[in-house]
Amino acid sequence: MKYKLIVFDMDGTILDTLEDLKNSMNYTLKLYNMPERTLDEIRSFVGNGIRKLIERAVADGTSDDMIEMIHKDFMKHYEVHCADFTKPYDGVNSLIQELRNRGYKTAVVSNKAHDAVLDLCDQYFPSLFDLALGEKPEIAKKPAPDMVNLALKQLQISRENAVYIGDSDVDVATARNSKLDMIAVDWGFRTREFLIAQGAETIVSKPGEILDLV
Repeated sequence: MKYKLIVFDMDGTILDTLEDLKNSMNYTLKLYNMPERTLDEIRSFVGNGIRKLIERAVADGTSDDMIEMIHKDFMKHYEVHCADFTKPYDGVNSLIQELRNRGYKTAVVSNKAHDAVLDLCDQYFPSLFDLALGEKPEIAKKPAPDMVNLALKQLQISRENAVYIGDSDVDVATARNSKLDMIAVDWGFRTREFLIAQGAETIVSKPGEILDLV
């Protein structure tokens, strides 16, 4: 075993959440008579948490107070509809189960709201993670290293014994800032070419390939 802990991003890495994010965003935009967004637009907006998704999706010139109202309405809708179309990527569940069978610890660190992370892990990955962390007001979001550092502390794993797996530029930067090795995946929200341009050195196209790297 090269590592002891495998840390996964959630959206675009283990779960395809894009359709539900788009639907909740467009529902909320319609409430405020703003233009709806396409799936590709939402894909380009995600990665830095829900608040940043909303800031990127709303009409130009929207005030901070209005964005706060939109955020609250988005969260109300998303809490109910976050699993309408969301599903694990093919092969991810079997990958995580095999990692656990081989003795690895596994964790999720996501910029998605903490309660949503817990709910989605319970629904799609029951008993497959030793720890799941989502966005909380008191801790800096990725790409800051704070959430990863907290996971390492709680699981009592040194950073040289952990690897970070994600699908975006935010994840590349998170691994770099956390001083963790990284495996990028190209089945998520960003292309292989984009990931290479962001500095990703190890990229896989199928979950099973990860087993040979850890």
